[in-house]
Amino acid sequence: MNDIGKTEQQFERIIQKCRSIFLAKMKDYGSSWRILRIPSLTDQIFIKANRIRSIESKGIRKVDEGIIPEYIGIVNYSVIALIQLELGEEAELNLTARDAEKLYSKYVYSARDLMLNKNHDYDEVWRDMRLTSLTDIILVKLMRIKQIEDNMGKTFISEGIDANYLDIINYSIFALIKLDE
Repeated sequence: MNDIGKTEQQFERIIQKCRSIFLAKMKDYGSSWRILRIPSLTDQIFIKANRIRSIESKGIRKVDEGIIPEYIGIVNYSVIALIQLELGEEAELNLTARDAEKLYSKYVYSARDLMLNKNHDYDEVWRDMRLTSLTDIILVKLMRIKQIEDNMGKTFISEGIDANYLDIINYSIFALIKLDE
């Protein structure tokens, strides 16, 4: 099996874990996340990515949760942000678990398709990257999103917020694959 086929299988395993956590939280909390505005989701992801960087830099943590749950949270909050971008703030807040799962799948498979295309062009270079670099790239993407949000969603030449969230999903999944290997 070539690396791209291996990556696709690993991606699917990671997504199944992320999806199961998303659906379990839907059972606990329903779609309460629908109340969050996009900048709030961006900040939530930023908190998680910054904690990962802090743990990587310090080498220790004082809270009994490691970086794997943080990367999973980044994946899930990024998917939620993409769902929120699609549905908008004015849409009904209550979302059934079935509808949420359909939207979840739509965006994770959009991210997967993007990843497969980029991996073809970049020859799986992410496999040679350091985990800390993946974290830093996620933080850069978040800073870009914050700037676009501050510019009221307008860009002159760059990709939009949605493209950055898709990249964040993929970089987080790459990190989770590296941590699993």
